[in-house]
Amino acid sequence: MGLCLSGSDVRGGKQAVGGAHLRPTSATNQTNVSGQNDAVDFFFKSRGLHALFTQIELSLSASKLRDLDIASKSDPMAVVYAKKRDGRLEEIGRTEVIMNNLNPAWIGKISIAFQFEIVQPLVFRVYDVDTKYHNIPVKMLKLEDQDFLGEASCVLSEIVTKQNRTLTLKLHNNYGPRVSRNFGTLSVHAEETVASKSAVEIAFRCSHLQNVDLFSKSDPFLRISRVVESGNSVPIYKTEVINNNLNPIWRPITLSMQQFVSKENPLSIECFDFNTSGNHVLMGKIQKSVGDLEKLHQERTGATFMLPSTQRGHGKVLKSQLFVEKFVEKEQYSFLDYISSGFELNFMVAVDFTASNGNPRNPNSLHYIDPSGRLNSYQQAITEIGEVIQFYDSDRCFPAWGFGGKTFDGTVSHCFNLNGRAGGFEVDGVEGIMAAYASALNNVSLAGPTLFGQVINTAARIAGQSLSYDRSKYFVLLIITDGVLTDLQETKDALVRASDLPLSILIVGVGGADFTQMEILDADNGRRLESSTDRVATRDIVQFVPMREVHSGQISVVQALLEELPGQFLTYMRCRDIKPLNVQMAQTCA
Repeated sequence: MGLCLSGSDVRGGKQAVGGAHLRPTSATNQTNVSGQNDAVDFFFKSRGLHALFTQIELSLSASKLRDLDIASKSDPMAVVYAKKRDGRLEEIGRTEVIMNNLNPAWIGKISIAFQFEIVQPLVFRVYDVDTKYHNIPVKMLKLEDQDFLGEASCVLSEIVTKQNRTLTLKLHNNYGPRVSRNFGTLSVHAEETVASKSAVEIAFRCSHLQNVDLFSKSDPFLRISRVVESGNSVPIYKTEVINNNLNPIWRPITLSMQQFVSKENPLSIECFDFNTSGNHVLMGKIQKSVGDLEKLHQERTGATFMLPSTQRGHGKVLKSQLFVEKFVEKEQYSFLDYISSGFELNFMVAVDFTASNGNPRNPNSLHYIDPSGRLNSYQQAITEIGEVIQFYDSDRCFPAWGFGGKTFDGTVSHCFNLNGRAGGFEVDGVEGIMAAYASALNNVSLAGPTLFGQVINTAARIAGQSLSYDRSKYFVLLIITDGVLTDLQETKDALVRASDLPLSILIVGVGGADFTQMEILDADNGRRLESSTDRVATRDIVQFVPMREVHSGQISVVQALLEELPGQFLTYMRCRDIKPLNVQMAQTCA
């Protein structure tokens, strides 16, 4: 209980109190819908759980395996490995041994954490287990004592993006897939290990809250926690703060079953008066289950708050009441539900060509292309991000622009086609982006200033146009820059407008510039961007990472940039009630 009242709880100010972005872990693998939730974030971070992942179970089957036994058929077992960056293979798990079968369908599942922001190469090896080892547990088997039947490899993304989440691979020998001999096939099927996709949307209001401020009315917010068997509470949600209001009405919230566990599980609902110091004042507390909240809504009655007694006793009963204005049960679809049904992430990139990068021919330049093949920061960001996103884009034709450079006609452009062609801005694959970038360095003069507005507006126009013909596309713009923004307010205006569109923007800062402005654009502190007309962004669509911090730590630029993307994607889809394509099709047929 106490850990959510620390100073870290309020580092983003009032707006940081609200929201419900839950980092999926083995305990909770749904990303909720309303932005960052410091209660949940702080709870998991305090326990060292940082990675955003979805737990996946792999089911394996094989067909037409080689028969290496003389008097009977092979007794196959499959072993799954994760291939590390240095080429090492790390064993993830093994299936059971199936006796006398060249077309096995193993029952044992292989559990693996699917991390969207990382390319996860997998290697599968199938062995014929010798009869004399059949009484030994599979984990104890020495693989060098077994007969090798074949291997196959793929990237985990290739499996989960298949419409039926099943990928069939040709097995080959240890020397690679080019040998023509038939070793059979291996089929890999992926499923999320999700207890339930059930969720409830609830809207709360309170009446007659007791004012605890001296010179104004209280600024209330609700904190919801799940009561566990030990009697302690796990925070699962916080509402936004309502200023100067003793009869507040909060925006609807969505709670997944991963958060509340069951309708009977008790929840602790506390109402606090917000204080910037982090010492929020408890205004009242109620313990109700989701089932109780549903009943309150059906009966149109309120629940009375209490203030716990500092001494033994029942506490003080207050006049304040909690009402449930809305209660709707619904299905909450995951990121993988959308991707495997046919939704795509369309990658776009924009590169900074301002003079502050330095002369590309000078080895000290941020744009210097090393003849030895060592990638500069721009090339590194393009390659690492592109290699992940490309698996979610079927045609792999990527719009690529430059900004801040003096183009072929001698004018400074803040959004020019990186390939130098007037007729089209798309290039083929990550290799096409890299080639266009290298070519542009020879044909475009570095100039300035650093302006993002035109690039963001161009990307937003493409995303907006897609809505008229295909709602299954979501766009991801990568901006790589070295400089301080000259058009900060114009950029804010463009981002606020774009927050209504299927678009996320990833910004990589290279070099040693002061990137304070970029931190403003990235609303990780919970404070959403505001335009020059005081319009507030509907959601956070920016993630910024300075490359120097990536270089100094263990995390990759991919992890740092992409960890929020599935949540941003889900926020957009859920707020617009856009369902996975297979669900839409089933509802249409019904």
